Amino acid sequence: MTVFLDTVGLLAVWDESDQWHRSAQKCFLELVSKKADLVTSSFVLLECGNAAARRPYRAAVSRLRQQMELGNRLIVPTAEDWQAAWLGYSRGKTDSAGIVDQVSFTVMRRLGISKVFTNDGHFRTAGFETLF
Repeated sequence: MTVFLDTVGLLAVWDESDQWHRSAQKCFLELVSKKADLVTSSFVLLECGNAAARRPYRAAVSRLRQQMELGNRLIVPTAEDWQAAWLGYSRGKTDSAGIVDQVSFTVMRRLGISKVFTNDGHFRTAGFETLF
């Protein structure tokens, strides 16, 4: 089973004060114990890096990047992904998913990934299964 790691899920695991921390941590540990194939995109890691820049879990983002790169589990969106994501973004309303989520949707569809480690409703609306 391949699972896409989203920013919301990752930040919830790292940030003990996050309202979703317990749910996210429990879900993440289950994924690891089941040896799920965890992947993410360079854009998600950039978003995590920005969010964690002045937080105590900043080093966790760097460690995850290194692990994902070494395991060939870091997806770099293609030029086609970029164009499709901006098309989806431009068609959305102001309460719709942001550009990083649009890139994630595009990458997940291209790779046939249906499960995402998040509780972000934008993923459900886009037709993906959120895991917590």
